[in-house]
Amino acid sequence: MRRRGFCGQHGATLVELVMTIVIISVAIAGVVGAFSLIAGRGADPLNQTRAVALAQLYMDEILAQRFAEASPNGGGAVSSAGADCGSAGPEGAESRATFDDVDDYDNLQDSPPENGEAQQLTAYSGFEVAITVSCAGGDVGLGGSEAKRIDIIITDPSRQDYVFSAYRGNF
Repeated sequence: MRRRGFCGQHGATLVELVMTIVIISVAIAGVVGAFSLIAGRGADPLNQTRAVALAQLYMDEILAQRFAEASPNGGGAVSSAGADCGSAGPEGAESRATFDDVDDYDNLQDSPPENGEAQQLTAYSGFEVAITVSCAGGDVGLGGSEAKRIDIIITDPSRQDYVFSAYRGNF
């Protein structure tokens, strides 16, 4: 009697199984790492949109105010001496509810953000607002006291800063 030999291989060896498991593990680790990186950045566009909306809220409030304490109601230019360039910030014991000119907002820090009536904006929990106002007419080709630069820095919950600037002219 003659024995019949194997004409092909059936199944997989232990070494092949171990190599397959290692290769699949490395591939899965790469995919999971990429997914976690993408998922971690998923809140960025939302925070950016909310930061823009919050900055617009503050900027609208500030730009609606008079240029300086000496500005007449309804508008009108003031002299360089009346432009409040040497004394930015609130006059006396003013609070945000009584701010009446642009430079009153200098060095305002809100955490959490508030509206003009000092009510917390609960939709912006975790955000911080910092405002500086300075005379900067030279930046836009005017005399130094002819324009004020308003810088608003919004810090989102992930500690990312967004800077917004606008100029208010003496008119």
